[in-house]
Amino acid sequence: MLKIYNTLTKQKEEFIPINPPLVKMYMCGPTVYDYFHIGNARSFIMSDIVRRYLEYKGYAVTFVMNLTDVDDKIIKKANEEGKSAKDVAEFYIKEFFTDIEKLRIKPATYYPRATEFMNDMIEMIKRLEEKGIAYNVDGNVFYDVSKFIGYGKLSGKNTDELEAGARVEVNEQKKHPLDFALWKKAKEGEPYWESPWGKGRPGWHIECSAMSCKLLGESFDIHAGGHDLIFPHHENEIAQSEAANEKPFAKYWLHFGFLNINEEKMSKSLGNFFTAREILKKYSAEAVRLFFAQAYYRGPLNFSDELLQAAEKGAEKIQNLADKLNEQLSKSAEGNKVNFNFEQWYKKFEEAMDDDFNTAQATAVLFDFTREVNRVIAENENPDKEFYSEAKSFLKKTAEDVLGIVNFETKENLPSLENDLIELLIKIRAEAKQNKNYALSDKIRDELNKLGVILQDTKDGTSYKKVKK
Repeated sequence: MLKIYNTLTKQKEEFIPINPPLVKMYMCGPTVYDYFHIGNARSFIMSDIVRRYLEYKGYAVTFVMNLTDVDDKIIKKANEEGKSAKDVAEFYIKEFFTDIEKLRIKPATYYPRATEFMNDMIEMIKRLEEKGIAYNVDGNVFYDVSKFIGYGKLSGKNTDELEAGARVEVNEQKKHPLDFALWKKAKEGEPYWESPWGKGRPGWHIECSAMSCKLLGESFDIHAGGHDLIFPHHENEIAQSEAANEKPFAKYWLHFGFLNINEEKMSKSLGNFFTAREILKKYSAEAVRLFFAQAYYRGPLNFSDELLQAAEKGAEKIQNLADKLNEQLSKSAEGNKVNFNFEQWYKKFEEAMDDDFNTAQATAVLFDFTREVNRVIAENENPDKEFYSEAKSFLKKTAEDVLGIVNFETKENLPSLENDLIELLIKIRAEAKQNKNYALSDKIRDELNKLGVILQDTKDGTSYKKVKK
């Protein structure tokens, strides 16, 4: 039984989809004005693991991640660079896809762009206006928070508390400080669309409401995003969607915790701001994913080089076993029968993940499994192929297919000449280390890393794996 902590109800609940075995899931994606940072990567990777585990459980998941391609930040970046907002958005959308592929994040079912759903947003705003919940002031349309009784139910605060503690946009046109923009009147030089209220563009919150309802229906199963989106973004999504459609919006709300850098909040002003692609130049995608998976997704997480280095070593231990299993399965000889209870390991893994996606416990299970399998191999002179096959199947289904922290694409899949050249460079590197030419040794390692060939030094020698670049 899978249980999920629901931000809306503030408790763990049994996961019961609206229309099983179908699961409809929406994840707030990036505003495409820059490369996404490592804090964003945490949310993207953890939502990917949630989606993968639901598929492991047998659900058919429709996964939607939006791309906000019209926004104040995009317009600002365009003005700074002397480009159009569309050109800025297109460039960073392309780079977004490059980076999530490197992080081994599965493609979403849909990546809706805000600019492609303008008519749906306008129609939703019109419905809210007709209901007396939205009001127009000189081409700017606002949502009247006082008209929605349930406002604050996600964040758990009443409107007085929210007004006192929230950072709300100051605007004299609004009736109430918490009222928020549904449609913004176009300013000089800004991109705009025609609407019943004149030329303008949508507010940020209405984009997700319109796109999620269009692609997933007016009520769907899971809405996910970073903890910082609970208020005002997700609170406003609920208000808009439920007022417009007169139906419950999302059944379960998942929120991913903040990421600190060396115990401090990540900030460009502090010089501790890192993009995902910067981190991927130093660490493998498997290490980054393992680092995030080793913590509870809802809690805060500290990010440091020391912790990433530890995750890299941890990922290598599991990868070394994966490579060993592949190597043994490539041999034709039969071996000795080994009694090994694989079912208990599946049970342990599933018990961890069923407890609100407890990836920290699930990764602990995988490390225990890796140690136990290595012990069995060491103590049995020649285990049979069935043992190796079932061990590989377990790692593939859990460590690779769910968590994405191991890669069974091995060097056997590389062209022969490429293998030979890599082996030659490894030999030259070993000789350089023997001659204490550590500069050359490190250069060979670093250059191969850039090409997507990761060297792994162990007491038995140096092996390598190929990762996508």
